[in-house]
Amino acid sequence: MRPEQIEPIALNALLVGSLTAIDERGTQSGIDKKPVAGALHLSPTGFVGDHQGDLKRHGGIEKAVHHYPGDHYRLWRSEIGPAAVLDHPGAFGENLSTSGLTEDDVAVGDRFRLGRALLEVSQGRQPCWKLNKRFGQSDMARRVQQSGRTGWYYRVIEEGRVCAEDALALVERRYPTWTIRRLWHYLYVDTMNRDALQEIANLDILPTNWRDYAIKRLATRKVEDWSRRLEGQHEG
Repeated sequence: MRPEQIEPIALNALLVGSLTAIDERGTQSGIDKKPVAGALHLSPTGFVGDHQGDLKRHGGIEKAVHHYPGDHYRLWRSEIGPAAVLDHPGAFGENLSTSGLTEDDVAVGDRFRLGRALLEVSQGRQPCWKLNKRFGQSDMARRVQQSGRTGWYYRVIEEGRVCAEDALALVERRYPTWTIRRLWHYLYVDTMNRDALQEIANLDILPTNWRDYAIKRLATRKVEDWSRRLEGQHEG
């Protein structure tokens, strides 16, 4: 699919979050993001005014902007029932909310113009235990991982001003076969497909840690343990 074949996607919301306690231990998180009406500057590490509590695992150059499809909210309501956080964008800690663009449509390396900034899809979202706290569901992070409705991250190629009224316009596709959905499939479903793992290991557009998953699986013939990330064991 060529960039000119995809119409610009308007934002449902542009969101940022301040640090607040996410659990009884007082663990700080910026997952509670709120819509903004004006313009924000997007720097190489994210929107000015946006915060992350754990900078080792969240934010940074490879996870500067989080995008979650609003299309998934209806499915989540049908699966987990009413949840106050699903009443408006930001339930999953996303910076960008849209309709009409999902993990099936977006591939790593895709570049989008948004306002004066240029974004590049860097990786899928690997859900963590903070979603369990956010939703009041002990297995919410695992549900997100198993569903494939994970959302994705961008790195910032060109920084600049972004407004809530802006639209995402696809300008370049370099790895159209490596959609976020396909990456998810080989990371979490067909986990020991050696041909796919070799491709992922050689996919330079991916961050090093994603390629390392593939390299280690090929070497050890074992899949990494996700329980600490999903359940928060020994975290904080």
